[in-house]
Amino acid sequence: MKVLLINGSPRGKGNTYIALSEVAKALQANGVETEIVSIGAKAVQGCIACGRCAELGRCVFNDALYNTVREKLETADGIVVGSPVYYAGPNGSLCALLDRLFFSASSLLRYKPAAAVAVCRRGGASATFDRLNKYFMISNMPVVTSQYWNSVHGRLPGEALQDAEGLQTMRTLGNNMAWMLKSLKNGGEPLPEKEPGIMTSFVR
Repeated sequence: MKVLLINGSPRGKGNTYIALSEVAKALQANGVETEIVSIGAKAVQGCIACGRCAELGRCVFNDALYNTVREKLETADGIVVGSPVYYAGPNGSLCALLDRLFFSASSLLRYKPAAAVAVCRRGGASATFDRLNKYFMISNMPVVTSQYWNSVHGRLPGEALQDAEGLQTMRTLGNNMAWMLKSLKNGGEPLPEKEPGIMTSFVR
């Protein structure tokens, strides 16, 4: 089994990467293969509603990022999408890519477990989380949950490592996704073990 994690931040090794890496480590500990793909800092073509994907079976724009992610979706059993928070929403470049992928490659996504991760300095995570989940919920994809909304806090690179509760939420998400993948494959798995709760306060 394999899970594709999409890093929707232009910073390939920033706080969004840290959050996704924590999910990936939990998945790997459960025997699930992972791969993190970063969208990078280049401009991303958005959907123009031309409808050509219905004829071609893929987006009419033949750019490397779309092709790479679409190809990896063919062999992925699950997907995790992470984004930094920009004005209480996901990164626009990420949404441009997801609009095209989910419209033109829905057959590669249907019934695959999915989860969203939002990384913010302070606020806007819930709105970002909600927006990303809408891609899954219109595509017949089981949404994997955690012990809290899937958000991690941090502004400067590396600050996400200080959010103990957020990182625990990521580990729980990884464990829950592994459990769901195995349950779907094997017809039932024991519930994942729950860590003792951690709470992080950001008022200093």
